[in-house]
Amino acid sequence: MKEKEIERLTNLKQMEKDLYKKGFKNICGIDEAGRGPLAGPVVIAGVIMPEDSMIEGVNDSKKVSEKKREKLYDLILEEAISYSVAIIGQDIIDDINILNATKQGVTQVVEGLDIKPDLIIVDALTHINTRGIPYESIIKGDAKCYNIAAASIIAKVTRDRIMRQWDEIYPQYGFIAHKGYGTARHIAAIKECGLCPIHRRSFTKNFI
Repeated sequence: MKEKEIERLTNLKQMEKDLYKKGFKNICGIDEAGRGPLAGPVVIAGVIMPEDSMIEGVNDSKKVSEKKREKLYDLILEEAISYSVAIIGQDIIDDINILNATKQGVTQVVEGLDIKPDLIIVDALTHINTRGIPYESIIKGDAKCYNIAAASIIAKVTRDRIMRQWDEIYPQYGFIAHKGYGTARHIAAIKECGLCPIHRRSFTKNFI
């Protein structure tokens, strides 16, 4: 690993390093993918990485190419002490709104971990039910914390795979390209074809 990458990862782990010094051992990073799209689920992932983990390339998923994310996904899951993923569908998003759906996913992730963390660090969410486990909400956490960055990659890859599967069923919308986000092509397809079952009705009122 190049010196520059070691330095970047060391900086990315600084916040966790401080938490380990305070006595926290198993720190779970939680992040989501898919709060903004017009279609498909929101995916929330949580991961507890070993204290000495230094996987080359781990970063905020938005800063990593799709091809690289797929490789990192496997490496992260190989190393993880514990991980958990929650998939909250469009029906629940429409029913309770995207923020509450995301929070519900966080609770499901915590319940799904087979090792109870000492602390949860989560990207920019507050008032969440972590089943009594203390948590810290960190703005832009996916760019500041190694464990949250790892979780962001798990969430993003999981969601992208789901949207690629939906593309095979509803190819007219181009989900494989935009993953359900509101691109010009996607909005044009909605206007031409109407909504399909995975569209979020509460997100698409302006286009139909």
